[in-house]
Amino acid sequence: MTQERMRQIFADTDFVHTSGSDEELRVAEYLKAQCESLGVPARLEAFPVPMGEIEAARVLADGREIPCKGFTCCGSGEVEGELYYMPAQDPVSVAGAKDKIVLMDGSGIGFYGYQDLIKAGARGILFQYGNMHHPNDDIDQRDLRAAVVGEERKLLCAMIHTASAVELLRSGTQRVSISIRQREWEGASHNVVAELPGKRDEWIVLSAHYDTTSLSHGSYDNMSGCVGILGVLDALKDQELNYGLRLLFCGSEERGLLGSKAYTRDHEAELSKIALNINLDMIGTWLGKFIAKVSAEEKLAGYLGYLGAELGFPVEARIGVYSSDSTPFADHGVPALSFARLASGNAAPIHCRYDLPEVLSMAQMEKDIAFIAAFTRRMANSAVCPVSRDIPEKVKTELDEYLFRKRKQ
Repeated sequence: MTQERMRQIFADTDFVHTSGSDEELRVAEYLKAQCESLGVPARLEAFPVPMGEIEAARVLADGREIPCKGFTCCGSGEVEGELYYMPAQDPVSVAGAKDKIVLMDGSGIGFYGYQDLIKAGARGILFQYGNMHHPNDDIDQRDLRAAVVGEERKLLCAMIHTASAVELLRSGTQRVSISIRQREWEGASHNVVAELPGKRDEWIVLSAHYDTTSLSHGSYDNMSGCVGILGVLDALKDQELNYGLRLLFCGSEERGLLGSKAYTRDHEAELSKIALNINLDMIGTWLGKFIAKVSAEEKLAGYLGYLGAELGFPVEARIGVYSSDSTPFADHGVPALSFARLASGNAAPIHCRYDLPEVLSMAQMEKDIAFIAAFTRRMANSAVCPVSRDIPEKVKTELDEYLFRKRKQ
């Protein structure tokens, strides 16, 4: 794939396209067309996603209104209570949340943290986003995820800017109220699936997500991974392969891997025919090191290090779970790994207004794609895929923790 074509793809998708939106569907259809332009038929597979539209959201601090965004899917209503800043989630800190509006030291919360606040008797939650020293005062739009709520009730949640959070504490704010009115419904997101058949009725799945967060254009996170898949397809489409390649562009990854979870759920009967999942999540930056997080046997990490040495391409390969679409595959017993070029947020920030095409190097994209294509070619042309289907116990434990089946120790 030429640098010119890569630049065009980034330019054509240079806008916010969040889960379940018309813009996300527009990008899904665009990626389908890109596959078909390379001679590979593709299809869209819809799956349900919870949606919400905030009609009104208000945070009052001792009667003063604070700029905010209500969380979608957290319900509607109004709560009031004493402000309680909780910088940590240890038992002693959580115990102080009873009947309080809790100000968290971050922009989100996991399953166990939420369950602890419910049991402690918290009335509502304020989260914070942004950098008080940046010239903009963006506030991210988030949702209260069903995987976090579980069987418990929903608490009203709102996001404020970090500068506002500091001012609440500096001014000694005593009481806070959160009021939200919203419309909630079940919407649809889409996975894009394309197939390049091989001699065997078995597959290697290449995956990458294409949705963005509410402020980001998602060039780095993760149109770069989608371009990577298209680049591998372009490199291998005219070659005879033993294992087929299935290309999976996942929707709604940013809301908890919803696209890859839907794919592994809806295609569970086929997973025994998937020999390996290769996930791409953020590549091609000017700065940053190339890593492989391997949710499979340790020998695969060693092999990647050897391959990098053979090809003169540095790779830091380690066993573990990567927070992306490789995780549901590994959780279903499919050996999986994620490739990424991890750059500092100072050079290539994500989940914000600065995730734009300018943070990417097309020359580095070419190099990253060449390595990923070389690895994919070796796996797809192996007489028998050499990666065992045995998921190590260490990885299983990390999967249990990541997917909220076990509290992280």
